[in-house]
Amino acid sequence: MYTRRANKLMPDVDREQQQFLEAEHLVELHSVELKKELRLADLVLTQILYIVGLAWIGYAAKLGPANVVFWLAAVILFYIPSGIVIIHLSREMPLEGGIYQWAKLRFGDLAGFLVAWNLWFWTVILLSEIGIFTANSLAYALGPSGAWIAENKAIILGSGIAISTGLMLVARRGLALGKWVHNLGGATLVLLFSMILALAFLYWWRGHVTAAPMTFSLPALTIYNLNIFGKMGFGALSGFDGVAVFAGEYRSASAARSIRQSIFLAAPLIASMFIAGTACVLIFSQPADIDLVSPIAQIISLGTQGWRIGAWLAPAILLALFVGRIAQASLVFNATTRLPMVAGWDRLLPDWFSRLHPRHKTPVGAILFIGTLTIFVLILGSAGVGSQEAVQLMSNSAVILYALTYVLMFSIPLLGRGERAPWSVRVAAVSGLFTTLLYVVLSIFPVISVANPLGFTLKVGGTVLAVNAAGTLYFVYAKRKIRGVFDL
Repeated sequence: MYTRRANKLMPDVDREQQQFLEAEHLVELHSVELKKELRLADLVLTQILYIVGLAWIGYAAKLGPANVVFWLAAVILFYIPSGIVIIHLSREMPLEGGIYQWAKLRFGDLAGFLVAWNLWFWTVILLSEIGIFTANSLAYALGPSGAWIAENKAIILGSGIAISTGLMLVARRGLALGKWVHNLGGATLVLLFSMILALAFLYWWRGHVTAAPMTFSLPALTIYNLNIFGKMGFGALSGFDGVAVFAGEYRSASAARSIRQSIFLAAPLIASMFIAGTACVLIFSQPADIDLVSPIAQIISLGTQGWRIGAWLAPAILLALFVGRIAQASLVFNATTRLPMVAGWDRLLPDWFSRLHPRHKTPVGAILFIGTLTIFVLILGSAGVGSQEAVQLMSNSAVILYALTYVLMFSIPLLGRGERAPWSVRVAAVSGLFTTLLYVVLSIFPVISVANPLGFTLKVGGTVLAVNAAGTLYFVYAKRKIRGVFDL
């Protein structure tokens, strides 16, 4: 690719464009070593698995029946624009590392590194919730007698550490194994939502509907509701960039075409799953009673009460829910390990991070680093707070870190050097940027009741600032070290 483009350059090509091509060429050379495992079908299921976070429908259901209007607004203002921008950027820069490479090549090394840095911490905070999720799933599966499990720190920590270790082992084996885990998870989510729809229909048929599932009235534009809208927009519907991280591991000769096709195929199904899933929650529960930790587990437990088959049906569905969540964790973990690898290619991290397994061609150093950091945050985050507050604190901090990477991504078509984006992409970027900034501003406030709201806000904001300050300081150190090596 580099040679073909370079041959077309005029003799007076500017230095900036030449540096861009050289950087792109180096990424492509490194990517040759990676195993090519992913097909279009894998990418479609990966899109579903990466984007469909089950907790978000619980937040949406807090709006009551009017949630459908906010869902449609989120699709128009964020979901479709994000797809347009990501298709554009992946066509211009179809490189392993995805959004890291886009930011680096358009805004410079610091921007690229901070994107990767924020995504690393988003991942470890997100994955540190896996112990809480596991404990809640067990509590629902066992019924009232198992309620104590949800707050048992030994079970939360033990299951979280065990699952994190398993994620490292799967990631070490590579996408030859990982893609099957991801495909199983994506298919399980589709099946799970189908079963939830069936339960909701039967519940409605028997006349037990708790609340109207949807109306087309506009929710009140309060700060609380706008906070929920931000979660429905950026929080729930972000993630199209996830498959772009693996761009150097596609079997197709055109990574850009594969990403575009996967978005076109997965997007309608994903939007339908969120809207229908929220309606199902409201059939079973009043907005005030919704469990934000495990809303799906809650409605499955309620939906099978009084059934003769409920004794085995509820645990079976909850097992499917658990499989889907573990597969999501595996996908996010795998994607994030590619970021230290590509940062190592740019000499911003020690070579150890980008060293590949001799057989599986996976970044074993990055895998060990992300896994160890996840376990550390799991231990730190679950100490001294209640379950719902712990999830809110970690979730808000994590998704704000992720949102900052989208702020930069949407800025590329508008401000990126060398960008010549068409007007349609620029309009989409403005819409996506506005929705993302709304989420960032409002997400520092808690949705649930906490003992100290101001303290909660300070913790979230402080976490985000501290992470980015640490990333900037490390980048300065790494750049000075690189200059010192080359000066010798």
